[in-house]
Amino acid sequence: MAKNSVTPYDVKGSVDYNKLINEFGVKRIDDALLKRIEKLAGETHPYLRREIFFANRDLKLWLDEYEKDKNVFLYTGRGPSGPIHLGHVFGWIFAKWLQDKFDCELWFQFTDDEKFLYKNKSYEEIQKWTHENMLDVIAIGFNPKKTHFLVDTQHAGIMYPEAIKVAKKITFSTIKASFGFTDTNNIGSIFYTAMQTVPVFLPNVLKKENKRCLIPLGIDQDNHFRISRDVVEKLGFKKPSIIHGKFMPALVGLEGKMSSSDPDKAILMTDTPNQVKKKVNKHAFSGGQDTLEEHRKKGGNVEIDVACQWLKYFEEDDKKLEEIYSKYRKGELLSGEVKKILIEKINEFLAEHQKRRAVAEKKIGDYLY
Repeated sequence: MAKNSVTPYDVKGSVDYNKLINEFGVKRIDDALLKRIEKLAGETHPYLRREIFFANRDLKLWLDEYEKDKNVFLYTGRGPSGPIHLGHVFGWIFAKWLQDKFDCELWFQFTDDEKFLYKNKSYEEIQKWTHENMLDVIAIGFNPKKTHFLVDTQHAGIMYPEAIKVAKKITFSTIKASFGFTDTNNIGSIFYTAMQTVPVFLPNVLKKENKRCLIPLGIDQDNHFRISRDVVEKLGFKKPSIIHGKFMPALVGLEGKMSSSDPDKAILMTDTPNQVKKKVNKHAFSGGQDTLEEHRKKGGNVEIDVACQWLKYFEEDDKKLEEIYSKYRKGELLSGEVKKILIEKINEFLAEHQKRRAVAEKKIGDYLY
């Protein structure tokens, strides 16, 4: 069994989110916060209702600022080292919902420097993936008038002067303790947290404002901002608020998270309907029983069935989702039938995404800052 581990660079074993809340010192999104979001946004996103986004740091303060004078913005990003899979895009879909509902700017960082420093890939290969990943991000449908792409190496002229201000206030000892760095890490990787912090306050520098930032992210990325939140405040800006998401499970089971390093066991945004069908049918871990007779008698386990868990991301109707779960638990639906429902949902979703992706190339200039 894999050793349990959640860091910005690796997720292994089963993930205990309750344990992470205590370990990271974050707060669960409670009913009061959900009701407040619903009041301000006009609705509650399914990912919030289903606790896909489940924890936060100072989300209340971001909502306070919005309610007071809409003095807020969003920041998220992508480390471009390979193709985009389903596990990447649902955080961006949620970020788009936040942008639409709260009518605010989104700053999107492509950390090409990080991936070059950490991955065994050439600079040219990372740049290729930066371009390819941009097409998938544009296909999500962010408002181009309110969305700004930052590419660390391309925008170093405006980012580096701010990054060194951050770096000056973070010790090597802190970085080593937080990320487990050793003497074998290259010196570029040690500096990276400073670059990742910059979009938290860069819009305020550029526009001479002091808006509060909200960062929707996977909880594995919390470490970077746990370090930098206090630094940002010392530089005269407001601490960023954070809303934490869970990992989309890998096809093969609930341990770890989906990875494009094994494309046969991840659904890529460029996959064909036939590829999706083959991958789901072959690799999606089943919570069903060993025989048809046994399954009809005992029913399936929704909690460990990957197809059931993935439907949380695709079926927006809570009643329909619960109906599928109920029938599966009772043995009225077979594992193969749930997979068929999921395959149809995924292929419908990918068909629309791929249409938008096909015309995204000519829109890159609209998004680059």
